[in-house]
Amino acid sequence: MTRVVVVDDQTLVRQGIRTLLDMAGIEVVGEADDGEAALGVIDATRPDVVLLDLRMPRRDGIWALRRLREREADVPVLVLTTFDDDTLVLDALRAGARGYLLKDVTLEQLTRAVETLAAGGTLIAVSITDRLLRAIRSAPSPIGVSAPPSQELTERELDVLRLVAEGYTNREIAGLLFLAEGTVKNHVSAILFKLGARDRTNAVLRALHEGVLR
Repeated sequence: MTRVVVVDDQTLVRQGIRTLLDMAGIEVVGEADDGEAALGVIDATRPDVVLLDLRMPRRDGIWALRRLREREADVPVLVLTTFDDDTLVLDALRAGARGYLLKDVTLEQLTRAVETLAAGGTLIAVSITDRLLRAIRSAPSPIGVSAPPSQELTERELDVLRLVAEGYTNREIAGLLFLAEGTVKNHVSAILFKLGARDRTNAVLRALHEGVLR
């Protein structure tokens, strides 16, 4: 059973998410009402996925994402918020979020996203992808620092990158492309190296910014 921590400052929202995920067979192992409390709960429960709101009193979601990245925590974070502001989306992804959904999603979409991140994939709501792409392309750099031009990707690496961008896990990509899972992992590693990216989400952002993906 996938284990989840829910971070949201509204008690009723947390309770509602817990009830819905329980119906879908996903266990909520902890809750927190702000970013600082979330760090303690994550340390204590070691969840498979964190569902994180962004706008919270005291320490917000972006603060929590940055602290997790500094601590090199490998727990995947799915932002679940009512805010679809371009700046917030980019800030969250730059800070290390592996997924971004709005709270108007269905239970099926939410559970799919949780399972995708738990399996090592990434996921961004379709409703904000086009606006996100425009924001990325208008920004000087998708990660906020200068970087050398990307090395050219092979056709197979591009195939893998497109599927990574769609949220597929290494195992799913292996099945779709008729490759060994280890081969897919090697391709992903090569993609990260050539794009100068620190993780899969960052690789997709850089690829969109540089026009490698359209």
